[in-house]
Amino acid sequence: MQQSSIPANRKEILQPGRNCWRIARAERFSMLVDAEAYFKAVREAIRNARRSIFILSWDIDSRTWLVPGGANDGFPEPLGEFLHEVVASRPGLHAYVLNWDFAMLYALEREWLPAYKLGWTTHQRLNFHMDGRHPVGASHHQKVVVIDDCLAFVGGLDLTRCRWDTPDHACGDPLRCDPEGKPHDPFHDVQAMVDGECAQALGELARERWRRATGHQALRHDPLPSDIWPAGVEADIAGIDVGISRTEPAYDGDPGVYEIRQLHLDAIACARERLFFENQYFTSDLICNALSARLADEDAPEIMIISPASQSGWLEQSTMGVLRARVHRRLQHADRHGRYRLYSPHIAALQDKCLNVHSKVLAADERLFSIGSANLSNRSMAFDTECNLVIEAGDNEEGRRIAGAIAAMRNRLLAEHLDCAPEQIDRSLAVDGSLHRTVDRLYKSERTLRRLDPETTPELDALIPDRAVFDPERPIDPDELVAQLVPKDARKPVPRRLVGIGALAIALALLAIAWRATPLREYVNLASMVNVAQHLDDLPFTPLAIMGCYVLAGMAMVPVMLLIAVTGIVFGPLAGAGYAIGGTMLSAVAAYGIGAWLGRETVRNLLGPRINRLSRRIAKRGILAMMVIRMLPVAPFTVVNVVAGASHIRFRDYLVGTLLGMTPGILLTVTFVHHLAEAIRNPTPGTVMVLVLVAALLIGSALGLQRLLDRKENPSTR
Repeated sequence: MQQSSIPANRKEILQPGRNCWRIARAERFSMLVDAEAYFKAVREAIRNARRSIFILSWDIDSRTWLVPGGANDGFPEPLGEFLHEVVASRPGLHAYVLNWDFAMLYALEREWLPAYKLGWTTHQRLNFHMDGRHPVGASHHQKVVVIDDCLAFVGGLDLTRCRWDTPDHACGDPLRCDPEGKPHDPFHDVQAMVDGECAQALGELARERWRRATGHQALRHDPLPSDIWPAGVEADIAGIDVGISRTEPAYDGDPGVYEIRQLHLDAIACARERLFFENQYFTSDLICNALSARLADEDAPEIMIISPASQSGWLEQSTMGVLRARVHRRLQHADRHGRYRLYSPHIAALQDKCLNVHSKVLAADERLFSIGSANLSNRSMAFDTECNLVIEAGDNEEGRRIAGAIAAMRNRLLAEHLDCAPEQIDRSLAVDGSLHRTVDRLYKSERTLRRLDPETTPELDALIPDRAVFDPERPIDPDELVAQLVPKDARKPVPRRLVGIGALAIALALLAIAWRATPLREYVNLASMVNVAQHLDDLPFTPLAIMGCYVLAGMAMVPVMLLIAVTGIVFGPLAGAGYAIGGTMLSAVAAYGIGAWLGRETVRNLLGPRINRLSRRIAKRGILAMMVIRMLPVAPFTVVNVVAGASHIRFRDYLVGTLLGMTPGILLTVTFVHHLAEAIRNPTPGTVMVLVLVAALLIGSALGLQRLLDRKENPSTR
């Protein structure tokens, strides 16, 4: 692995063949902040295309309106129809759309049948292809659009759903919704726009990726002399050399390309005063080690990292969130001079919603500035395909002009998060010379940057492996993957376990289809599930039906507490508690059986040695350990059950611990929701008083459990 050897006083950081592919001239370079600006600009550029359109993406959605309020430019609003009409109206125009051939993990949140919607039903000169040319587990993650080889966009934004937002990130913005009209959370990202030779070079990059993914050559043409720079977009800097840096994993005989990794190492080594990052993820061991080494220096630069307060969804929070917390702890330990801080944007009007920082920006002093698709993660440094644009300021008069533009772009991003004018950032930095003191000086309670100290539970920290599964730093060999997934004693010509895993994959695919094509997703909410349960109450075999629902819902990962709440509302505290306990136990037994069938070695190889150590500790304490796990939100109910079945926990201890650990919570929950429903239906003093007493009992139980756990962890406080 290459390490940085560039001294801090070297004039040039960017070096083709080392940390960038090539350096090409751009007549204009502009930073587009948030999707409103980017989507509007890219639609105008596509509308003016005459020869070629290239779109390289991690995700694309044909239903997306690039201008939510309506572009009113004579073309259809949805992206797929828009591309079709533009291509059909220009006889010499060819469009090439390359989208990652996504894993089933993302099936529920993506548009289905994109090849049909963007390929089969559109004009023959609109070419669509799914990019599956990457190692097992990797992804095509570049976000590049090139128009006529004379205008190009590179950054973190895909032309897809749930991306559009403005720099205001206003609460309740009616335009911030998905193609089905449902509102989505606020979203922050950054895209760069360039023209000239740089755009032509990016056209070469796009053609080569298309050739590798499809086996076919895209048409070539000379850049048109016309200027299609979008109206109303000012250049942040004119006449500048731009570096193009890439990540490409080694695959099918092609050597790997790790320019972005080296770029980050060189930038960190060369920074004298400050390092500024905006990034969705922060999990890379390599970057952590490089930052730790700089923090140990007496003249360590300031390090500011802006990241979302929480990762998206429980899966990312339980994996990448845990890895980020570990990296953060390591940097805190290495920070001898108080130079490092991790921040997240805070907007009080959004209440409990988190601003999703999805951008990938790096600034080293006023010397180097990068915008692209690469996260601060192991996979972005070595495993996925990525593309970043980089500009550098030298030590001459031209360099000082570029340095001013770099400072202006960085300060513009800071100003958005701090809800102030960029000029205020300029003045504060002139006085303090510190990014951290600037944040402190310009703090506002309504909108600001807050210091972030990500934490995770000890149980989850012990459960999640370091990086091999969730954030790999090298391609996974298929033979090695099979060797890890299938224990030696099960490797037969047609292993039963592989057949079972295949059947499970088919079942998950069918579930995903049902989720999309049927009203299934409308039933996974409290009101609809209550309605279903009320119909079950009229059946002669109600107990069996309820038990079966718990098992099926558990396999579908429906939250068990939602099931328990529905049972309490419909069947009352007595029958409801019985049904909930019985259904929960049956669901736990079924998932335990699946885990036991998959086998200890399979789970250990998937999750690493940490799961073995954790399961051994649980096994030593048996019933008590299972009780504590059931009382704490360590992981989703079904996940715990499967892991328990595949680990060292004896079935008897598992069953008894689950019963003792779940029963108090079930009794309190069904009692509470029953009396809550009664108080809503019949708000008398008596029903309200019972509800208050049950709520007090719930709170008291939670506080008592918390004190007990605190004493267990800190015996000296007794």
